Amino acid sequence: MAKILIVEDDMQVATTVKDWLLFEKYLVEHVETGVDALDMMRAYEFDLIILDLALPKMDGIEVCKQYRNVGGRAPILMLTGKDTVTEKEIGFDAGGDDYLTKPFHLKELSARVRALLRRPANLTADTLKAGNIVLDRVKHTVTKDGETVHLARMEFTFLEFLMRHPNQVFSTDKLLERIWTSDSDKSTETIRSTVKKLRNKIDTDGIPSIIQNIHGVGYKLSDQ
Repeated sequence: MAKILIVEDDMQVATTVKDWLLFEKYLVEHVETGVDALDMMRAYEFDLIILDLALPKMDGIEVCKQYRNVGGRAPILMLTGKDTVTEKEIGFDAGGDDYLTKPFHLKELSARVRALLRRPANLTADTLKAGNIVLDRVKHTVTKDGETVHLARMEFTFLEFLMRHPNQVFSTDKLLERIWTSDSDKSTETIRSTVKKLRNKIDTDGIPSIIQNIHGVGYKLSDQ
């Protein structure tokens, strides 16, 4: 499940976009100013940034420049009320990846989001597999040996993240940063509890769990 940051000071637009993306099963954060956006980008890692250009105090172009200057790599979808070649040229030169002019249709927003997220190919794959576990992102289902496994929302999100990054080890801090939103109640115990519940639902007796705890380092998913 991709994590998206919305930077938009128009609360009507921000709420509409956030609710739509949540409906489409993304993890979403929202801030209203460029300064808050840069703080959020330093504290968390995002898969996509939706950035309004007409922000108070620090505009979206400056936010984009500063983010790219410190090595920020997430694709940036710029929102603007201006539909001029010059405006777009400035945005692309600052490090933007795509442009969407207000007002826009939410289905077009979805299409552009999917296209930007598709750059790492496994990020938006509809179906992920690990051993006898199959996760369908579109249907929001998980099966084990063909039988449906009922997961809570964050259990599904946690499993999907690990399945999108097989054999990569993530510390508990990194998992909390990538999977949980800033306003959620989270701690190291949250990770342990989620892993325990997942293993109870997807493991097979006598076979090592696909969710492995690397002592002193973190967790990874083994796809073998």
